[in-house]
Amino acid sequence: MTVTVLPTARPLDPPVRAEREFSLSGAAAPPELAVLPLWKRALDSSAWRQVALLALLAGLWEIAARVADNDLLFPTFTSAARALWEGLAGGELLVRAGISLKLLLQGYALGVVLALALTALATSSRWGRDLLSSLTAMFNPLPAIALLPLALLWFGLGSGSLIFVLVHAVLWPLALAASAGFASVPETLRMAGRNYGLKGPAYVAQILLPAALPAILSGLRVGWAFAWRTLIAAELFFGASSGQGGLGWYIFQNRNELQTDRVFAGLALVILIGWLVERLVFSTVEQATVRRWGMQR
Repeated sequence: MTVTVLPTARPLDPPVRAEREFSLSGAAAPPELAVLPLWKRALDSSAWRQVALLALLAGLWEIAARVADNDLLFPTFTSAARALWEGLAGGELLVRAGISLKLLLQGYALGVVLALALTALATSSRWGRDLLSSLTAMFNPLPAIALLPLALLWFGLGSGSLIFVLVHAVLWPLALAASAGFASVPETLRMAGRNYGLKGPAYVAQILLPAALPAILSGLRVGWAFAWRTLIAAELFFGASSGQGGLGWYIFQNRNELQTDRVFAGLALVILIGWLVERLVFSTVEQATVRRWGMQR
């Protein structure tokens, strides 16, 4: 029997070359990044542009009101700002805003819990997915304020009626957005999570939830906006029925008393609260999560 010895190196293998090191003494040094002055960095901030835009709108408001010269129909910006300051300093606007925000947080929290429960059911089974699709197709186009007369029959003249319409305003857009976010998670991420042995809550918390977080944040934003404007509109009707309420009732009452500057003050506070929640809550969460992770620009 003949034994053939295979060569250790094939003829087509390239020759092994010795390592060589090159000196970078002649290379040009990288240019240093120029540090912008503080005033230029401040001007580049979006806050200044927003303040300038608001100042421009206030100036146009003042000019238009003075041209109209009718404080009953269209008060000036200065009179509305004075009414807002007096309402805040006197405490009445703060009390009304506290009532509205308390109801809003209760309805918003309950709506978020129910929306996430429906989303979990839709993610785990086909029956749940069909159920969520059918419910959102039926109830999402239905305005929440249209359910207020029915809520007054069921829950009476109390906070339960307002919480009911708030849950309806939050539930469907958030459930739809969260379901779409979970469905859009790439299969590569799902396979990576399964390869690491993640299952159950750990798989949802470490794979699905971070990947679907942009869509969930978008749904939370939309749900908050729907709930806030639904609450103000419901309080206009609810305040006329029960004689008490938050900012919506404050606006309704002052409209009946023909105090238009206080009506504009109430509307300004509604806008201000919505802007503060957007900037201090949602933008902060978005900056600390999806933008920090490079998922959004």
